[in-house]
This record gives sequence, C-alpha cells and structure tokens, in this order.
Amino acid sequence: MEGRCAVETWAQFGFSGRSYKVKILCGFGTDVLICTGTEEIYVFSKRERKITTVLLLPAAVSDLVGNQDKQLIYVACRSGVYRVNLQFLLHRDQSSQADASSSPAELKISQECLVVGADEVSSLLLVGSVLLTLCQRDASWLLTLYKTPKQTASTSHEEFGSFHLPVVSAVDCGAAESNRGPRKGSVLICIHSGDVEASSPSNASAESTVAQDHFHLEPLLFKLLFGVEAALAKSPVILCGLPDGRLCFLPLRLPGSRLRVLHSLEQPVCFVGASVVTETGHAQCLVAAGEQGRVVLIKTDKAGSEGGSAMAAFTEGCVPGPVWCGCMDKSCFYYSTGADLLRLDLSEGSFARESKERGEETSGMTAAALQSPSSLNVCRVIALAEPACSTAGDVQLLGVSARGQLQRICLPAGRVDEGSSKLPSTQVSRSVRDLLSAIGDVCERASVLKTVIKSKNQFLRLLNHAVSVSFLLMADTTTDLPIKEKPIRCHFETSWSRLLQKDSLSLVCFLHNSSPFVLERGWTLSITVSPLSYSSSPAGESSSTNFSFPFHDLRPGQTFEASLPIAAAGDASFPMTVSCSLIFSLSSLLGEEEVAASFAGLQSSCISLPLSTLTVDWLHALQLNSPTAAHKMATVQPSSAAADSIQTFLSSRQLRCSGRTNKGGESAAKPESEKYSASVWVSSEIVRDTLKPKKSSNLDAKESIRDPEDLCLSLLERLLSEDTEGVKMGCQGDKIALSTSVAHARGPNGAAMKLTVKEINVGEEESTDKEATIEVQIESSSLAAVCGLHHAVLRRIQTLLQSATEKAASTKNVQILGLRRALQRAEIQQSQISGAFGEVVSTVQRDRLLLSVYQELRRNPLLIV
Repeated sequence: MEGRCAVETWAQFGFSGRSYKVKILCGFGTDVLICTGTEEIYVFSKRERKITTVLLLPAAVSDLVGNQDKQLIYVACRSGVYRVNLQFLLHRDQSSQADASSSPAELKISQECLVVGADEVSSLLLVGSVLLTLCQRDASWLLTLYKTPKQTASTSHEEFGSFHLPVVSAVDCGAAESNRGPRKGSVLICIHSGDVEASSPSNASAESTVAQDHFHLEPLLFKLLFGVEAALAKSPVILCGLPDGRLCFLPLRLPGSRLRVLHSLEQPVCFVGASVVTETGHAQCLVAAGEQGRVVLIKTDKAGSEGGSAMAAFTEGCVPGPVWCGCMDKSCFYYSTGADLLRLDLSEGSFARESKERGEETSGMTAAALQSPSSLNVCRVIALAEPACSTAGDVQLLGVSARGQLQRICLPAGRVDEGSSKLPSTQVSRSVRDLLSAIGDVCERASVLKTVIKSKNQFLRLLNHAVSVSFLLMADTTTDLPIKEKPIRCHFETSWSRLLQKDSLSLVCFLHNSSPFVLERGWTLSITVSPLSYSSSPAGESSSTNFSFPFHDLRPGQTFEASLPIAAAGDASFPMTVSCSLIFSLSSLLGEEEVAASFAGLQSSCISLPLSTLTVDWLHALQLNSPTAAHKMATVQPSSAAADSIQTFLSSRQLRCSGRTNKGGESAAKPESEKYSASVWVSSEIVRDTLKPKKSSNLDAKESIRDPEDLCLSLLERLLSEDTEGVKMGCQGDKIALSTSVAHARGPNGAAMKLTVKEINVGEEESTDKEATIEVQIESSSLAAVCGLHHAVLRRIQTLLQSATEKAASTKNVQILGLRRALQRAEIQQSQISGAFGEVVSTVQRDRLLLSVYQELRRNPLLIV
C-alpha cells in the first residue's frame, strides 16, 4: 500500500475553484497565513485549529512574503505593496481568546500601510533588509530593489536599484489550457552558497526571512552556475522564473551584475526549488518545473569532461502533468496535477534503482526516471507549503484544496520492502481509511459532474424550445394569418378606473399560448405604447412607453393577463399604437456572470419576435353615459366639475387677453358654447347587407333589420362594441343596452360627446330618385374630440366595408350621386383657402377661415357606397 496518506481538513475558506493564485506562508510560530488571490488573507492558528484573523486588503493580493524576526509581512496588491505588523494581530488574538466561539477578527489594512507605490506587482522576495519586486512594464520585466528601514515604525523604503529584461512572446499553452491549475505570473527565490558561515551577513539575511523561499546550494554547484565572482563575494543569487519559460538569475551584491538567462523551459515556470540535501545542509540539485510538466534538474557532474573537471549537468524531462503547485523536502519533489498528488524521489539512490529496473547502464539521473513518480491519492490540491518532518520520520504537508479547504496531509514514513507480504495493522487501517477518503472524493466529483451535466441539459432543452418558438412565430409572418388563428396571439380590452379622485384608462392584455411549447424563464412579453402621431419634445425625448412582463411557466392552452395604464383623464394623445413582441434573453436564462464567462459579447444580445401591432382609438377610450353612470358621475366627481369650471374660466381669460393684443382689437377665440360636428355617410343597403342580426330563435329576426331604427341601432352597437384589430372596449360597470341610436359619452380628454346614427336621403334636390343613407354624426364642444372620434368611426366603417359583398356594393349605380355639388363646394373652398394665404390677414382671421373650411368638409362628406 505504498503512497497512501491521511488527509485531515482543518478549515474551510470562503472560495471555491482553481482560478485563484493561492499561497501558504508558514514560519510564524503556530500561525499560518493563507492568501487566496482575493482581497482577504486568513491567519490560521495550528494550536486552536481555527481561523483567528482575516486581513482585508484594498485590492486583490498577488503575493506575500514575511520577516520572522520582526513579525512583518509584505503584501503585493494591484495598487502597490503593503507592510503589516503581525505583533498587533497576535495581541488582538490574545485579547479574544476568552471567547472560544467568537468569529474571526477582521482587520482592514489602510493606505497608511502602503510602502511601495508600484502597480501590478506579480512577485515579492525579502532578502534580509532588501525587498525585491517583480512586475511587467510595457515591453520589459522590471526587478526593483528597495532598502527596508531598520525601525519597524518607519515606512520609508528607498529604491536603490532596478534591472530590466526584455519581454518575449508568451509560450503556447493551448494544449493544457483546460487542465492546468491556478497560473502564477512569476516565481522569485533566493539561492545562497553552502560555504557561507552562519555569522556572515548573507546567512543572517536568510535566517531572518521565512525559509521557504531561500535555499542553500552546495558551493561547487553554486560556483558552476553563477560564477566564481558571486561565489567569492558570497553574494546571494536571485532566481527568477517567468511566464515565458525563462529561468533568470541576478547576483544581489556583485557590482555590475545584471539579469541573465540560466535556462528556458519553453513553458510558464510555476515552481523553482532545491533538494537532495546532504548532512551538511547543502542542496545538491536545483529543480525548475513548468506548468505543462516539463522539469529540469541541475546538479554537479564531476565526470562530465575528459579532463575530469566538474561541470553543471542539466537533465530535462517531463513528469505527468499538468503541474498546479509544488514543494520540496530534503530528497523529494511533491507536486499536484489536480487529479492526484505525486511524489518524485530525487535522491541519487532512487534514480540509480529506476535506471537498473529499466535496464539502463547509467547510474545517474535519467529523463526516463522522471516519468515514474509515486501517487499519494490526494486530489484537487492547488497550493502546498514547505513539508515538515516529525521525529518519527513522518512527512506532513499543508495544502489548500480546490474546494477551499485547508488540509494537513500526512505521508507514510518510507518505502515498504518489495519482498514483504505482510503489513502492520496500523498501516492497513490507515490505508483503508485513505482509500475510503479517496472514494469519497471521487463520489463528490461525480456528483458535481452530474449536476453540471443536468444543468447543461436543462439549458439545451430551454434553448431548443426558444429556437422552436422563434421558427413558429417567424412562419406566421409569412402566412398572414388572422389574429385569432395565430398560435401565440395578443388581444386587448380597455377599461376606465378611478383611483384617488382621478380617472385613468387601463389596457388589459391577454396573451393566449396555443402553441405546443411552454414559455419559461428567459421569455419576456414587451409592450410598447406610443401616440400614432405626435410632435417631438424640445428635449428630444421619446413619448413612447415600454412595459415588460417576464414569463415563468406559461403552458400550452393557458392565458397570461397583464394590465397597464396608458392614459389619465384629460390626456388627449389618441389614437395610440400598441406593439407587442416576445423577447428571449440569454442572460436571463443563464445569468450575467455565466454569460460573461462563457459567451463573451452576448451580455446584451436578445431575440425579438413581433406578435402584433394594434391601434387604440377614441372609440375604445369613450366613457358611455347611462342614467346610473350619470348619477355616479354627479356624486363622485365634484372636484372634476369644479376643476372643469376653473379651467373654462382660465381659458376664457387667456383668450380675452390674447384678443386684446391682436391688431384691430379682434376677439381671439370662439364662444365656449360653440359646437363642432362631423358626419360620415354610408349607403343603407351596404350597412343592411353587412350587419348580421343577433342570434335568436325568432324567425323574423332577419326581417327586423329592415326597420331603419333597428338598422341605425345595430350600426351604433357595432361601432361601440366591435373587436377592431384585436382591441375592444371592456366592461364599464353597469353598462346597459342601447335603446336609441343616440349615444352620449365623455372622451379621454374629458369633453362631452354625442354620437348619433340616423337614416337620411341623399341626392339632387330636384331629383326624385334619392339614395337611402345612414349618417353617423359626431358632435362636441372639443375640436380635438370631434377629429379623434371621426377618425375612429372611419376606421370602423372601413373594416365594415371589407366584409361587404360585391353584389351589395353594386346594387345601384349611385357612384356619381351629388358629385357635381361636391365639386362646386370644392371650388369655393379652394378659393377661400387661397384667399386666406394670399391676402394680408391676421392670424386669428386665417385660423377662423381654415376652421370653417374644415367644418364644412366634415358636415358634407361624400357618400360611401
């Protein structure tokens, strides 16, 4: 059961996923600092086994380093580098130990802690009193050195050096784009020579900083890699791994030094470290790993040349990747691929044994041996800290999983002999426990995948329905079906209501879903109401109003009802155009974040499918008067009557004042009591043949339409109750059946109106052959009301004539009846209009003349046959 290990979860953080740059910083006693790539840094206490403090930074954290002696940490954010004193945190933790159940203390880091104002710093390194920052500036990488103050209270950090390295094009990582873990921008570590004494300044600098970024290399390998000058000067060397695959180095205290390239992995560098530590504490092997699994091992080859002189040997190979994160102990390289945690034994004996098993003659490291790391059966690890070895030989790793859990991973003590067939009972029980834990992880991953697949199937089903509905409605636009035969159709009803002593007209929309599809989440009914003709406002604002009603679950055969206010009492912006459409939005189906992540550029995209365009005219907006309604209007509208009286008084005063300003002292307006009227003439025979009597068991019902009074009454009822283009008048309280062919009503602008339908004879005065004609007369004191209602009546008559038969339209040859008189009137009216614009007259006289011509045209219409 080699490779089995025990995993213990210590804490749960508030993030999930592998897209963050996560780092674990140890070396502060029992406290561990965890950076998750967000604005938060967690302080975890090993002793209390809980998160004690949360540091809140001004921006997302990209890296952090620490000074153990001074209890300081440096944090790199997008806005710069901040310095935080951990002694204050420890004091705060001790004060809160009395309450064991208290939540973690939150400490907001202010701008006062900003010590370096560099932007977009990707990596930090602290070497003694020198702080190094690495960032990309335009076309070069910039490594900057700052002098840290000796006093903790001081915030002055003086820059004393910088080094540039040109940027090369990024390597192609497309093959492993979907499998790699959290990508790091760059890696910074410090390499010290092994012959440096403990009392030397360079060694003191290494001891004062957290050791996981500092390594001691054997003197010979240090000299071969970085030169004799750096070895003699005992200068620490900064090793830098870049996203383009280059591994660069810089002797820190060597005069005239510059950044130079040591090696190139040709893929982003994600880890650099040293291993194979001897009894003297010197590492014999330098290791660098790329994100896709390429690894280079650098060690001393003492028999590398013919003369026997030593040289640096670069052994390059590939391990099973990708490499999400890694760490080193004295002889092993531990790294995570996301699917498993692997251990690569770098000791000389291990590689010699691997070479012997493969039948190879070389006794050194081989590239083939890199292909056989041992599995530890721990998945989804995205960050690792420096390993810790117990006195019993057990190795313990501290890691963070993709589910946001801080885990302690206990590795086996060592290899089990190949010839042994029996295992200790403790190791067997541990292996079984580890196996069950691995099975649980696999089950959890399978459950997550099952949920993702189910969600995608649901999305595809909804998208399939959306495409089907789109094709269904697009097919209706080419067939020109009637409204009542469309699979998804809208019709409207108008109704007046009174709220807070104010009348308002509402439009009730009924959407019938006769299609075989369900209108679910993502579909929205959009209704746009706008005046049929209006003048643009001075500010250029549109007078149209849009209403949106999202659907949740409108199944086949169901009806969706929505009420929307379109006008208040006194508003004369009629007729109105009502446009209905179905809108399908991808963002409402998936969510804004998922659309932005998976479908970039489609955040504001939607599919608009028009349903119908209707017109609400003055006949739809009438308030019919009845005895009961008149009584109610008199009792509940005293304020409206008073307002009308005041408005009349103010209007008369305005007109009288404007009349005084006109030249000649003429009055500017007509008397308030003047009535306006308009008429429409229709052949009685056409009306009689097109109007159908109401359903009745009486056999003489058809003959009753012959009576002129019944004919006029039927036409009036048709004008007031007909469902025109999908819009009809709704129930108006105690609406009663019409008993006469005269209807009194109030328009949407509040003006009283009278609608009369009667039969007259039209023809030449000296002729005895006159045509029986139905006259529809409109009367009101409001010119706007007469014009609006006249337009609505003409629309109704036009709809009525569309259903007339050819026989009914040609029963009599009366096309030229009264044409001569109409031509005579037209000549007179033309001369009046020419005189109004040709002569020098006042504006008031011209308006009166034009108004009289308009009224004459409306009082003497042409006969519709």
